[in-house]
Amino acid sequence: MSEKQEIIKQMMEMQRKFIDLEQSGKFSAEEYYDTEGDSELAIHKRNFEELATRLVDLAHEEKGSNR
Repeated sequence: MSEKQEIIKQMMEMQRKFIDLEQSGKFSAEEYYDTEGDSELAIHKRNFEELATRLVDLAHEEKGSNR
């Protein structure tokens, strides 16, 4: 499996986990918008953002373009 495919797979799994967390009501509105904290949700969002950035970088490399 290519790195891009692996990242997409991870991101889809993370999205399912986020939906489960959101529907369970396990976090507050403050936590929802917190990206700097150490809550499970904040860490989840940072990790997802890192994967998304890497995916964009890989797509640019593949096409020979720059961000």
